[in-house]
Amino acid sequence: MDKTECRKMVRAAKKAVPLEEKKQRSAQVMARVEALPQFQQARTVLLYWSMDDEVFTHDFCNRWYSSKCMLLPCVDGDDLRLRQYTGPECLQAGPQFGIGEPTGPEFTDLDRVEMIVVPGVAFDRQNNRIGRGRGFYDRLLKSTPNAYKVGVAFNFQLFDTIPVEPFDVPMDFVVVEDK
Repeated sequence: MDKTECRKMVRAAKKAVPLEEKKQRSAQVMARVEALPQFQQARTVLLYWSMDDEVFTHDFCNRWYSSKCMLLPCVDGDDLRLRQYTGPECLQAGPQFGIGEPTGPEFTDLDRVEMIVVPGVAFDRQNNRIGRGRGFYDRLLKSTPNAYKVGVAFNFQLFDTIPVEPFDVPMDFVVVEDK
């Protein structure tokens, strides 16, 4: 199976799950993230504002932004810039994908990022990741080598093995609903 086939298979599986069920299953995933010692100890966490087909992160972000520095990515051409999430009122629809992105100054002290919660299309048991294909996260993850990288996914996005290329950045840990 190549990356294109994998993306197609996962896209079909995601479409088969109603949004409300995805949100319920996401709560299990994010509860596991909250329980990680790396999350509990982290002061600065990079998250993502989820789209309807991803592990839902809105509630998680809203629960933690007042006690941790929660960062969200903002698409800028082919790169991701980081800004601090300070509550729902700071979001605006991003120009490329319509995803909620915080307004405010860019966060540039990447050495302060202690943990990154990373979405993906697929992950494997060796902590490899397939994204949507534009390389946004691979480029960002290379600039934050000291951050603990946690992939989050639904059970059907975890495979025994997936194709890996030299530029793909592996996760330190992958969290799914029941593992």
